[in-house]
Amino acid sequence: MKIRVDDIKDQPRLLRSEEPLETLPGLTAVQESGDCEFLSPVTVELTVAREYDHIRVKGNLSARIRLNCSRCLGDFETDLASVFTIFFRKEDRVALDEEEVELAEEDLISVTYQGDEIDFAPEIAEQVIMELPLKPLCHESCRGLCPVCGVDLNEQECTCAGSSFSLKFSALKDFKFDK
Repeated sequence: MKIRVDDIKDQPRLLRSEEPLETLPGLTAVQESGDCEFLSPVTVELTVAREYDHIRVKGNLSARIRLNCSRCLGDFETDLASVFTIFFRKEDRVALDEEEVELAEEDLISVTYQGDEIDFAPEIAEQVIMELPLKPLCHESCRGLCPVCGVDLNEQECTCAGSSFSLKFSALKDFKFDK
């Protein structure tokens, strides 16, 4: 998803698109790594406007994804959504010969662009990746797997669940000491 900088005016402009995974290389890499599977294109809605010396982009995105539960290891589908604001500013062509560069606050909260066109694909992919859960759960009350027999506790009870034996101290079970 690209826009020419000259087409951006003071009045907000609405851009809508369904971005296939192939147009967002960062997300292709995430899917190939097996972290998640994208079941739908990423639906993107951007409001773009020129403000002072930068360009403000407010965005909404959504996609349907399949994840692997970190407790029970089962696959589940969920909707991913993000609301964000990004500021773009033209890159200053200053030669930096110094080893250390001091960043101003403006450098930390904005993205730079070059030329007369802005490509939103890297930022869209970044927003999707930031919305992916670190520990995905199929549901909040997922009971996971039995640590002894490996049965999915969401589907059935296991026979070893009543056992008071703890794996944490299994190495000490045969330990004998003299009084």
